[in-house]
Amino acid sequence: MLKFVIDEDMPRSTAKVLKAKGYEALDVRDCGLRGKSDDEIFKFAQKEKAVILTGDLGFGNLLHFPIGSHSGIVIAHFPNEVSTSELNNQIIKAFEPLSEIDFKGNLIIIEPGKVRIRRK
Repeated sequence: MLKFVIDEDMPRSTAKVLKAKGYEALDVRDCGLRGKSDDEIFKFAQKEKAVILTGDLGFGNLLHFPIGSHSGIVIAHFPNEVSTSELNNQIIKAFEPLSEIDFKGNLIIIEPGKVRIRRK
């Protein structure tokens, strides 16, 4: 089963929505990681063998977070005007056709109506 670490720039409801779809999800705000650096979030996610789900484009830096060096990073890149429920719906929709192999070690960027995967 896929496990996600939800970064604090994502809606509080995202973890609940993922859990309802059968995924495991940890919100960094519930793990004592509020306000921690990207590196600390990254280390925590690796320890948990979890995919990072974030809106932070910094996690897309391939020099800092090389493809294949992690359990997976998903960047949800949406305009601020997108509602929380629409954002969560788009994430769930984007995940439906993906398998665990699509996440492992890869960078996935989800944008309105589009999913890109940089594979190892």
